[in-house]
Amino acid sequence: MPVALLLLLVAALLTQQPASPALQAQEPGSTAGSALDFEFFRTKVQPIFLAKREGHTRCVSCHSKGTPMRLQALSPGATTWNEEQSRKNFQVVVTRVVPYNLLQSRLLVQPLVSEGGGTFYHSGGKHWNSFLDSEWQTLANWVCGRKTTEKMVELTGSCAAE
Repeated sequence: MPVALLLLLVAALLTQQPASPALQAQEPGSTAGSALDFEFFRTKVQPIFLAKREGHTRCVSCHSKGTPMRLQALSPGATTWNEEQSRKNFQVVVTRVVPYNLLQSRLLVQPLVSEGGGTFYHSGGKHWNSFLDSEWQTLANWVCGRKTTEKMVELTGSCAAE
């Protein structure tokens, strides 16, 4: 058992990379948030964090507690976040996104299986088997600066017009 724990720790450390220049540009005070639409985030992206998926816990279950991408805890009895909480969530999530760059946006690649273009590690499991998943597409459209989920996004790394 201690060997398995050690291997898990080593795997987690190996997947941690220094912030790339694109990610460093997303530090507080950055304009990354200004490239992304708050209203689309509030109405289309946030509900993904609350969605129930078979075989998985909801994103908010872990991401409102002990993870670096810490979402606001829901108010007692609430089923979604209020305006102030949504704005705080937006500020947290934009640090996991490189606008117009799908493959550098951790929000997109960590919960996506590696065979589908995602990264090796996400402690919450892999929620999407393919970039064709509708939730992944919604997030990708947001990262691409679109205000609709009607456009199919390809996993090419950028949001260039197809």
